[in-house]
Amino acid sequence: MVKLISCYVVCLTTLLFGTAGTTLAQSGSAFQIRAVQGNVHMLEAPGGGGNIAVMSGPDGVLLVDDRFDQDVPALLQAVSEITSAPIDYVINTHIHPDHIGGNNQLAAHGVTILAHDSVRIRMLEELRIPRRGGIYFDQPPAAARPVITYSEGITFHLNGEEVQIFLSPPAHTDGDSFVYFTESDVLHLGDVFRTNMYPIIDRYNGGSFLGMIEAMGLAIGMAGPETRVIPGHGFGVSDRAGMLEVQSLLFELRARMQTLIDQGLTLDEILAAAPTADLDPRWGQVASWNATDLLPIIFEELTAVQ
Repeated sequence: MVKLISCYVVCLTTLLFGTAGTTLAQSGSAFQIRAVQGNVHMLEAPGGGGNIAVMSGPDGVLLVDDRFDQDVPALLQAVSEITSAPIDYVINTHIHPDHIGGNNQLAAHGVTILAHDSVRIRMLEELRIPRRGGIYFDQPPAAARPVITYSEGITFHLNGEEVQIFLSPPAHTDGDSFVYFTESDVLHLGDVFRTNMYPIIDRYNGGSFLGMIEAMGLAIGMAGPETRVIPGHGFGVSDRAGMLEVQSLLFELRARMQTLIDQGLTLDEILAAAPTADLDPRWGQVASWNATDLLPIIFEELTAVQ
C-alpha cells in the first residue's frame, strides 16, 4: 500500500509539474499533518498561514482551501499520507490567493471546486489583498473558478456525516464561509479565525471589523466543549477557548478605540498614543499587518455608526 501511495504521488506530481524541477524540497512548502478529530486532518501550512482541512473516508476526499499554486506538490504529498484516495472536492473559504491558489491544478484532475458566489465573481478580475497597503495579484485562470457556488450555504453528505458550509457575516471579507464537520465536530473558519496575529479586515473585498465580532460570536455559539477548530492562520488545532480569546481581543480593541474616540481624539492622536502596546507582543508581530493597519479601520467603522 505504501508503494502504491508513493507511486500515486510521484506519478501525479510528474504529470502535473514535469520532472524534479518542482520537488517538495525545492518548493519549501511541506505541510505539518495533524490529526484533528473524527474524519478530519489539518495540514498546517509553512509559517502557519493558509491552513487546510482534509476530510477523508470511504465516500471520498474533501479539502477546505488549497493554498498557493506552487504548494500543490506538497499538498498532494500530505494528502497521500492520510489516504490513497484522490481528492474529490475543494471548498474555498474566501478569495485570497493563499486559499484558492491550488484551484487551477487541482481542477485539471477533476477536483470539483465550491465557494460562495462572491468568490467566483471576484475571480473575474485581478485580485487585491490589504497587506502592505494593498497587494495586487493576477486574475485567476478560468479553470480555477468554482463550478458550484451558493448564496447562503450548501450541505455535503459524505463519509457518514453532514458537512455544513455557510456564509458568515462580512468579516475578513464579504464572502467568508464557515465549514462544520458535524459528526467529527470540527470547524474550519477560514481567515475569520487566526491565532497568531491581529485580525485582517479586507476592505477591498467587503470585510468589516464589526462584522468580525458578529462572525466570531456565531462560531463560538456553534462550538461545544469537544469542538476542534482549524484556524485559517496559526499553529496547531484550536478550540472554543481559543475562539473566546480572539473574541476577547476584538471586544478589547473596540472598547479601547471607542473610549479614545469619545474623548475626541483624532486618528493620528490615537495612533500616537499606542493604545495596543500591551497587546502587540502577542498579536502584532507580523510585519505585513499589525495595529497600525487595523486601528484606522476600527476608527472608521466606529465613527461611521455614531
